[in-house]
Amino acid sequence: MRLPVLIILVTVMLDAMGIGLILPIMPDLIREVRGGTLANAALWGGLLASSFAVMQFVFGPIVGSLSDSYGRRPVLLISLFFMALDYLVMAVAGSIWLLIAGRIVGGITAATHSAASAYMADISAPDKKAANFGLIGAGFGVGFVLGPLIGGLLGEFGTRAPFYAAAGLSALNFILGFFVLKETVTDKIRRRFTWSRANPFGAFTHLSHMPGVRLQLLAFLAYSVALYVYPAIWAYFTQARFGWSPQTIGISLAIYGISAALVQVVLIRVMLARFGERRTVYFGMVFDAASCILLAIVTSGTLALALTPIAALGAVVTPAMQGIMSRRAGEDAQGELQGVLTSVHALATIISPLMMTTAFAAFTAPTAPVQFAGAPFILAAVLVFAALAIFLKDRTDAA
Repeated sequence: MRLPVLIILVTVMLDAMGIGLILPIMPDLIREVRGGTLANAALWGGLLASSFAVMQFVFGPIVGSLSDSYGRRPVLLISLFFMALDYLVMAVAGSIWLLIAGRIVGGITAATHSAASAYMADISAPDKKAANFGLIGAGFGVGFVLGPLIGGLLGEFGTRAPFYAAAGLSALNFILGFFVLKETVTDKIRRRFTWSRANPFGAFTHLSHMPGVRLQLLAFLAYSVALYVYPAIWAYFTQARFGWSPQTIGISLAIYGISAALVQVVLIRVMLARFGERRTVYFGMVFDAASCILLAIVTSGTLALALTPIAALGAVVTPAMQGIMSRRAGEDAQGELQGVLTSVHALATIISPLMMTTAFAAFTAPTAPVQFAGAPFILAAVLVFAALAIFLKDRTDAA
């Protein structure tokens, strides 16, 4: 494996570790600073996630366009530096409003994933982009294995310990990137920065004019809203349905991360070679919808853990869709494309946490007429089918 690829994978892995570290303790942290029930904590958790996502939506295309103009390296390093500061603020926050402020600042600078994807696109041949985006997904998955495991263990020592660990990991990531990352944006593909294409609406409009990109972006949005059900609701759902502790939640997320990493390193290459990108998306979405329905109705925690590897089979969808869109975008617009995908994903993380946590609260509150903690997963399955229907409408370069 070439050194630049390895460095990008390590960067994404450490980024994912920092995110995954804090997931298992969020319900307890919110109740610590705010009080109230688990249902109320879920609503505040949705607001925290959405405030982060609003900033990503606004600034994703801006930093993507900046990376097209000024390079991937400075964007990555600035992002990582402020990410470390953000986790330190979260570690000392004594009120829900300071937690929200920390998420706002973190959302502005969270360009690591989109810049890393653009970096990978720069160094990948057109027919290798989808598979290499799978490697990025695998790196993220490995980080998600280690992050929740460590976060669940550290959560036993208090709700603040994982934030200090996340700050340390982000600082380590910054140091690593400073010394080893080389710039990939050359004068040949460098594009002048313009605000008309940097804002999310202008960038979306520009990319939508490319053949076959508009429907892909809409399908990607619906799919992202659906799949964000896992980070939005998993910690609350598993506490309510199975009575899991932060440690067990961390283990379950680690199982998913291991499975997703294996899918994106091994299975996706087999599927792309055998079925192509479009059919890979079809099969992945079907697995995702089936997994959501099964998780909604399962009553055994052991069975839920057993279903986790099946849910991970859908991990082929995102890199396959990224590969399709990256091939259709120009070489000088890879950062812009990844910035727009960051914005689309951020829009999903604005919508999904509020939607999913509201559905969860509506069906788990003491006054709920029907107790059904799995309601958000039924909603997610419907959205996956909607994404598949939109995707099927796009026949550009279809086999």
